[in-house]
Amino acid sequence: MGINEYGWNEYFENQWNEKFKEGLFPGRIIADYGQILRVACEHGEICVNRPVQKTGGDFHMAVGDWIALESTDGISTCIRYVLQRRTKFSRTAAGIELKEQIVASNVDTVFLIQSLNRDFNMRRLERYLIAAWESGAEPVIVLTKTDCCSDVSVKMATVYATAPGVEVHAVSSVTGEGIDEIKKYFQPGKTIALLGSSGVGKSTLVNVLAGEELLKTQEIREDDSRGRHTTTHRELVLLPGGGLILDTPGMRTLSLWEAETGMEVMFGDIEQLVKSCRFHDCSHGNEPGCAVKEALETGYLDAVRWENWLKLQKELAHLEAKKEGKLRLQQKQWGKQIAKLQKQYYKGRK
Repeated sequence: MGINEYGWNEYFENQWNEKFKEGLFPGRIIADYGQILRVACEHGEICVNRPVQKTGGDFHMAVGDWIALESTDGISTCIRYVLQRRTKFSRTAAGIELKEQIVASNVDTVFLIQSLNRDFNMRRLERYLIAAWESGAEPVIVLTKTDCCSDVSVKMATVYATAPGVEVHAVSSVTGEGIDEIKKYFQPGKTIALLGSSGVGKSTLVNVLAGEELLKTQEIREDDSRGRHTTTHRELVLLPGGGLILDTPGMRTLSLWEAETGMEVMFGDIEQLVKSCRFHDCSHGNEPGCAVKEALETGYLDAVRWENWLKLQKELAHLEAKKEGKLRLQQKQWGKQIAKLQKQYYKGRK
C-alpha cells in the first residue's frame, strides 16, 4: 500500500524535499489512542509512541497529520517532526485550560452531518459551517436518516437557505437513498472528514460506503432520538474503492477557536450592514442611520440570524480576551525566567 493512497501529494512532497534529511521517512497518523498513535507509512501500518516535550506538553498532533519518522535501532520508530498542515478543522478544547483541539487535519472535504430527526438544528449547523470554512476544506452538508423523516424537502430547503452555495445531500444508510450521490467525493488520495453530533449516523455511513462493518455502531435512544458515543477515538479509514474517511467522536458542543474567515462567509451580509451604519460605533438601537435596524424593520435581515450573529460576536470577543490574558501571563512568566537566567549569568561572572 503506497503512501499516495493515504493522501501524500505534491504539497507534502515539496515540504519534504526542502526540509527533511536522509534517514527519515514520511507517515500519516490514521488513529489516535492517546499515548499511542497508529501510522500508515511505506512499511505498512505501525504503532508509535506520542512524543513528549521536556516542558511536559506533547507535540500538537492530530489524526490526518503527516509526520517525519526515524527508525532508531532497527526495531523502534519515533516521530521527529510534523509537516505543515494544508487544512485544519479545530475548536476550543473542553475543560478549564484554554487550548486549541485539532479535530481533523489535512482533509479535502468536510461532511457536516445532521440527522433528520430531533438532532436537526440550524444554529448548530451554522457553527459547523463557520469552522469548516475556517479550516480551508470544502464543506458539504449531509442529512442522514431520510427514512425517519416525512418532510425531507422542507428541511433541505431550510438548509439551502442557511448555507447558500454549499452542496446538500439527503441520505439513508438503511434504504441506500442518496449514497451513490456522495460517492463522487471519494477519489484516490482524497480525505473526507465526518463531523457531527452523537447518533447522527457517522459510523454507520462509513460502514455503508466501505461495504463492510469497519466501525462499531449502536442504536439511538427512542425517547429523545439521541445516540450514544459509538466512536471513541478519531480514525482515518482507507476505503476499498479509493479515498479516505476520517471518522470522529460526536461533539455535543462546538466552541469556535478561530472564525474570521468563517464569519465573513457565513455572515458577510450582516457584517456589510454593520459597516454601512452612519456611526462607526452604532449600537444598532435607536441611532439615526442604522442600516441594521432598517434591514430588520423591512425584513431584509432575519431577526433570528441577527441574534445568532450577536451571540457569536460576544462568544468570540470573550475568547479573544481569554487568549490575550493567557498570552500576557505567558509573557510575564517568560520575563521572570529571563530575569532569573540573567541574574545567574552575572552572578557567575563575578
